[in-house]
Amino acid sequence: MNIQKYKAFIKAVEFGSFTKAAEVLDYTQSGISRMINDLEKEWGVFLFERGRTGINLTTDGLKLLPQLKRICNEYEILMTQIEDLHNMESGMIRIGTFSSVATHWLPNIIRTFKKDYPKIDFELLLGDYTEIENWILTGRVDFGFVRLPSKAELETTFLEQDRLLVVIPQDHPLANCDKFPIKELLNSPFMLLEKGAKAEMSEIFETHHISPQVNFTTWDDYAIMSMVENGLGISILPELILKRIPHKIVAKELEIPAYRNIGIATREQKSLSLASKKFLEYLTYRNRE
Repeated sequence: MNIQKYKAFIKAVEFGSFTKAAEVLDYTQSGISRMINDLEKEWGVFLFERGRTGINLTTDGLKLLPQLKRICNEYEILMTQIEDLHNMESGMIRIGTFSSVATHWLPNIIRTFKKDYPKIDFELLLGDYTEIENWILTGRVDFGFVRLPSKAELETTFLEQDRLLVVIPQDHPLANCDKFPIKELLNSPFMLLEKGAKAEMSEIFETHHISPQVNFTTWDDYAIMSMVENGLGISILPELILKRIPHKIVAKELEIPAYRNIGIATREQKSLSLASKKFLEYLTYRNRE
């Protein structure tokens, strides 16, 4: 499809002249005539009757005119939308994230971003680490927050190290201790937070060669906190999710500190939309503050 030939046809109809159409479109008269001839040969129809007094649409040309006008109008709309994307006037950013980032990082960053780019919309998909990695690889999201290291196929950027803290009821015997002894993880029922195939807590157990009594497993951070608050056991949660919590629980650092590394992952940063690249700049700047 050559949109310029369609435009030449429409302008020739509008002005009743190849010469005037050429002036408006900044072509030569022969150039317009050649484009019309190309269309006629390609489609096997005559579009104009040529005469000494000018040009007139044929019956076939008249039938094709409305559709060609629609095509040219849709093309102009398309070009406007593409230009808007490059100018950050509109667009959609799709982000894969887990609950702690969605709760404590993204609202402030999105609010700041939308002050500058109010017509950019967001779609947030909440999942575990494995789900987010798969969404990135399949193109379901533009980028995602992951635990590092992640899959080798992804391009990643480190953002922040997040402490892993023991959470216990307020009336727990060790509620006033400075740091929680590793061996004490064995003395209470354990609520295990599993985030896909990569569980920080399981790695802590393996590192210290312990096997706590796991009574409850879920991917929901807040379900864990509620269980702990109600005295059903203890757990280990990332510090990020423990900010501004409504639950009556106590968070303690382990005697041997443990962490998770949070990063951003993409399939290929150079293929991201302009809006996504700009948002990542805001995110990186926030992380430096």
